[in-house]
Amino acid sequence: MKLGTLCYLKKDGKTLMIHRVKRENDFHRDKYNGLGGKFELGETPEECAVREVKEESGFIIKNPVLKGIITFPNFDGIDDWYVFIFVIKEFAGKMIDSPEGNLEWVDDKELLDLPLWEGDKIFIPWFDQDKFFSAKFVYENKKLIDWNVVFY
Repeated sequence: MKLGTLCYLKKDGKTLMIHRVKRENDFHRDKYNGLGGKFELGETPEECAVREVKEESGFIIKNPVLKGIITFPNFDGIDDWYVFIFVIKEFAGKMIDSPEGNLEWVDDKELLDLPLWEGDKIFIPWFDQDKFFSAKFVYENKKLIDWNVVFY
């Protein structure tokens, strides 16, 4: 089991996305994704979000809003992933050249047109709802085969 975060920084009708093209054996290669990654020992979800966003973008975030939790059973063929989803509207600093991929501010109206994981196209619109979600997205061979959600 792996714990992780996915963070979506938002500003002026745009969302910061990372185009995962820099690492050769990246499981997410060629996809656009939010920022984030695996928990380190002893971290809370918020601490992981702060650290990962700083490492991948250079931004220092404040007040991350937890929008939901997603379970990805056997996502990478090795582990179940439990991912805490954050939306962040408060941040400071200067954007760096990310080691993970190319950072891009994408117009929110164009987000779902990017090469995203199929499940991302389903859950990204949930950010605009005033509800917390708990979802499960089941992939086989990088294809979405099933999903469900509960809103609170």
